[in-house]
Amino acid sequence: MRVVIQLVKQASVIIQEKVVSEIKKGYLILLGIEAEDTQEDINWLAGKITRLRIFSDKNGAMNNSIIEANGDVIVVSQFTLQAKTKKGNRPSFIKAARPEIAIPLYEKFITQLENELGKKVQTGEFGAMMDVALINDGPVTILIDSKQKE
Repeated sequence: MRVVIQLVKQASVIIQEKVVSEIKKGYLILLGIEAEDTQEDINWLAGKITRLRIFSDKNGAMNNSIIEANGDVIVVSQFTLQAKTKKGNRPSFIKAARPEIAIPLYEKFITQLENELGKKVQTGEFGAMMDVALINDGPVTILIDSKQKE
């Protein structure tokens, strides 16, 4: 699993001109799932995300987790995070999980993240064309790959 975590002042997801998710301070998480991903990837990634200390403390230092900052989360499925660009100019998405594998993993990831956070996580809609809007705070953008554990 790969995620792009964006620290946001606000974010929203719009589908067919309707706002389906909206948050103020928190994370907009773009999630890319590959066929080899497992519950172990989900557990590690959800734990890493909730413990990540990128919110400012009272002194302005990146020292607080999303739990300490009482932030909210939107998770958006994005298969293009699994793009391979080594050959040619057209990305290959062969590593991206097919919907029959990706949807259950996406749902398990959301559930695990909710359990770790102790609150509801907002989402986009798997496979839908979405307009995702955000005001990036900082800007702070973090890439995490559960296979690399970096």
